[in-house]
Amino acid sequence: MSISPQMKERAKAMIAAERERFAERHPISKRMAESAGTHFPGGVPLHWMLDWETPFPLFVSSALGSTVVDVDGHAYVDFCLGDTGAMFGHSPAPVARAISQQVMTGMTTMLPSSLTGEVGTLLAQRFGLPYWQVTVTASDANRAVVRWARAITGRPKVLVFDGCYHGQVEDAFVKLDGHKTVMKPSLLGQVNNIAATSIAVPFNDLDAVENQLAHGDVALILTEPALTNTAMVLPRRGFIEGLIALARRHGTLLCLDETHTISTGPGGFTRAHDLDPDFFVLGKPVAGGLPAAVFGFTAEIEADMRRVQAAKSPGYSGIGTTLSGNILTLAAMRACLTDVMTHAAYAHMTSLAEYLAAGLRSEVERHGLPWTVTQIGARAELVFSDRPLENGTEAAAAIDHMVERAIHLYLLNRDVLVTPFHNMTLVAPTTTRADVDRLVSRIGEALSLLCGQGDI
Repeated sequence: MSISPQMKERAKAMIAAERERFAERHPISKRMAESAGTHFPGGVPLHWMLDWETPFPLFVSSALGSTVVDVDGHAYVDFCLGDTGAMFGHSPAPVARAISQQVMTGMTTMLPSSLTGEVGTLLAQRFGLPYWQVTVTASDANRAVVRWARAITGRPKVLVFDGCYHGQVEDAFVKLDGHKTVMKPSLLGQVNNIAATSIAVPFNDLDAVENQLAHGDVALILTEPALTNTAMVLPRRGFIEGLIALARRHGTLLCLDETHTISTGPGGFTRAHDLDPDFFVLGKPVAGGLPAAVFGFTAEIEADMRRVQAAKSPGYSGIGTTLSGNILTLAAMRACLTDVMTHAAYAHMTSLAEYLAAGLRSEVERHGLPWTVTQIGARAELVFSDRPLENGTEAAAAIDHMVERAIHLYLLNRDVLVTPFHNMTLVAPTTTRADVDRLVSRIGEALSLLCGQGDI
């Protein structure tokens, strides 16, 4: 058993103590939450901001580099980094300068600018796909890819992996119930049965994929190279390459959503492993924290796009939004691609993440816990499992929200931020070795309390 009943009881006690401590430390945040709650439910502009499960939201005064300062004056070492949106640090100087300069000469016109050709070249050179489109979010990019794939292939179904996350994409809101695909029960306002046109299969299972593709009705395989929005699951050696081969054999298109696995390296998992997907999606950090995403595609896909556009009826295609590809976004993206997402930055991030992962493993071993640490480039996660996870079912079983919450609140009250969903950490170009030492030390303290070594 990875987590004992005794540890769960200690976690419950820790949560109560840490929530009380949080309330005492943040009187100004409390007042701001009460004021904002007049018009924003829970005092937040997005309900996800309540997922930190503090007594009230933590209000931020500033965020620069790897440091977040709250309105009560506490400075935090940030390993959450906006859940990847600020993966390269908060407000990188080259991006901030580009935004400041561009806002003086225009932000959005629904027309291309002098930046368009340059950004296209940068994307093609970095990620290896010749054609690109810009959206506001990765959700938008994934939705566009799904629609294009169905239009090009004439097929109705999308295959995703149990435990996946692709933003606000309805086609991915399915899971496995035994061997059956069902809609996720947590969905709000859902009318149509998504499971009628979406298929969930276990990650790392090529046989299960081929069994579904053999029916000849799957337009697209949509996947992350690794499952990252659950307890992290890495692909088996050759799994992604096998997926691409199966897709080609069965006339199905394949999209790699690298919104989180961009942590792997400057060209993402795709370039690091010399992959050739039909589509590639990247959101969150690609414009340095400004809302933006891109999707790239092959020359063959571009030709098919022109074909289906020429044949369709006049009117809205269901793809695209007014603010997509605006001038301000392209200015920020150019700066991020040229001056922030550098090889030197990734070398620093990856080596420091390896140091972090080693430190976490040392603390796990010191406390005699049957847990593992998983890493992909600049991203590392403490997983409540005695071995690396293979699929979404195992990932779901490894999650314990009570213990996670205790760790997160303990860290938060000692001025360290990690992602509030599971135990994910990110290392930025601005993260220091001292920052990592501080995180590892504080996690060690939290584990000691969870293991009954000290008073809560």
